[in-house]
Amino acid sequence: MNVAAERIERLADLARAAAREGDDDLARRYVRRARRVAERNRLPLPTRFKRFTCDACDAYLVVGRNARVRTKSGHVVVTCDCGHQARYPY
Repeated sequence: MNVAAERIERLADLARAAAREGDDDLARRYVRRARRVAERNRLPLPTRFKRFTCDACDAYLVVGRNARVRTKSGHVVVTCDCGHQARYPY
C-alpha cells in the first residue's frame, strides 16, 4: 500500500471519529482532503468511505443523525440532510 492510500484510510478514520463526536465541520474537512488526495494520486476511494459520505456536501454520514437509510426493492437509498440521495444495490 502506498503513502497516498494510507493517508486516505487515515483521513477516513479521522472523519468517522469527528462525525461521531458531533464535529461535522471537521469531518467535512477530512472528507474533502481525502477526496483531493485520491484525485491527485488517481486512486479510487475505498467503498466503505464512498458509501458513508455525501457527494453533494461532503458530509460524513451517520445514520440517525444526518442520514436516513431506507430499503426499496433491490436497493438501499441513503438520504443526506442536504437532500442528496445515493442508491446502492443489494
